[in-house]
Amino acid sequence: MNMKLIVAILVTTAMPAHAQAQDRNPVVTAAQRVVEIISSDPAKVETYCAIGKLGVQIEDANEAKDKKTADVLTEKMRGLEKQLGPEYLSLMYGLQEIDPESDDGVEIEAMLRSLDRPCARE
Repeated sequence: MNMKLIVAILVTTAMPAHAQAQDRNPVVTAAQRVVEIISSDPAKVETYCAIGKLGVQIEDANEAKDKKTADVLTEKMRGLEKQLGPEYLSLMYGLQEIDPESDDGVEIEAMLRSLDRPCARE
């Protein structure tokens, strides 16, 4: 087969994948990276689960109008978030710009939900 034809076929088939990657929202890409980082490290998975538990406790404290407890738990959560690394912190800030009902928001939620599975076992 002609080498130019092979190269043309490869370039043509690679173009849509490359274009799709460029069109992807950077926050979605960041979420994918964060999920990879956390899920590959058991200590980070444990930290992520602890953050989730603190989130529930913070909500409970807020509902009970216990600002002091909510503040203490929030500070503890911030410390744990730092342990997950700068990618996680950046993602959390980026999520503020995403509509949770949008396609990107739904996709990110599904990715993060995969991190919740090990937490349910605890």
